[in-house]
Amino acid sequence: MLRHVDLCSGIGGFALGFEWAELSSPVLFCDIEPWSRKILAKHWPDVPIAEDVKELANDPDGLIPDCDILTAGYPCQPFSVAGQRRGTEDDRHIWPYILSIVKAKRPSWCVFENVYGHVSMGLDEVLSDLEGEGYAARPFIVPACAADAPHRRDRVWIIGRNVAETDIFNRGGIEKSRKPKRQTWGQSPSNSGSDVANAQSKCRNERFNAKCEQTSQQKGLQTQIGTSCSDVADTDSKSREAQHQRCVLGEQNIKGAARGYTNGSVQEGRFWLPEPAVGRVANGIPRRVDRLRGLGNAIVPQIAMRIGMTIKETG
Repeated sequence: MLRHVDLCSGIGGFALGFEWAELSSPVLFCDIEPWSRKILAKHWPDVPIAEDVKELANDPDGLIPDCDILTAGYPCQPFSVAGQRRGTEDDRHIWPYILSIVKAKRPSWCVFENVYGHVSMGLDEVLSDLEGEGYAARPFIVPACAADAPHRRDRVWIIGRNVAETDIFNRGGIEKSRKPKRQTWGQSPSNSGSDVANAQSKCRNERFNAKCEQTSQQKGLQTQIGTSCSDVADTDSKSREAQHQRCVLGEQNIKGAARGYTNGSVQEGRFWLPEPAVGRVANGIPRRVDRLRGLGNAIVPQIAMRIGMTIKETG
């Protein structure tokens, strides 16, 4: 098992996915949210947990163990279209600190995750910085529905391999390979000139979207939720609404009969009809805000597992 340092860990999606892939074991977590650190401590009690990436970046040699893989789902607020998109002016922009850790620890693999808005703001900087440190990096747009989740959730995943140093799977007494010639992030390691960083490629996105929809239909998601993966909120379906109303009225008629009410009294509003069970609010759940924040910031571990399996195959 390889050694894995996980920055901006959240509730441990990267570590869980890589463990499923039997690729690595975590040797250090870091997250600024206290509730997330409690979750990490519960599931990985023997792994140390830091609180601030900036503090680690001040002394990476002393505070961070050597690692083969470094991951981070660094804050999305500087790039998210849901926010002000202040980019490098946002106090939560910590990519420079993560880059300094990469420079110091020189992991053989780096895997990062962020929102889709990162493609049009900040991604070029990340790829250029990684290339400058001898990493061949490539971004991928992978939505949650690619792992059969019933929602889209587009995310950009950045995978970088240290091509300037020896392969981690062949360290046993083998000398370091010669450092290859510097290459731009728009070219493949073989200098074929193929575009490996065009995350906005229209044709690639269209193919992926088509595959996503096809996969969802094959898995029966369309039958389960009554729509395709590209549209999971079709609450205007007349047939489904009518069916729900019949169920509601049937239940209320039974309750009303026990109280002496008739069907007419139900329809005339003698008591309120319940709302559809759409799960808008999680009532009565302890630490609800923390849980919603943790899940909202979490990655999809099934996607991390697939990335881990691909890294194993590459090695």
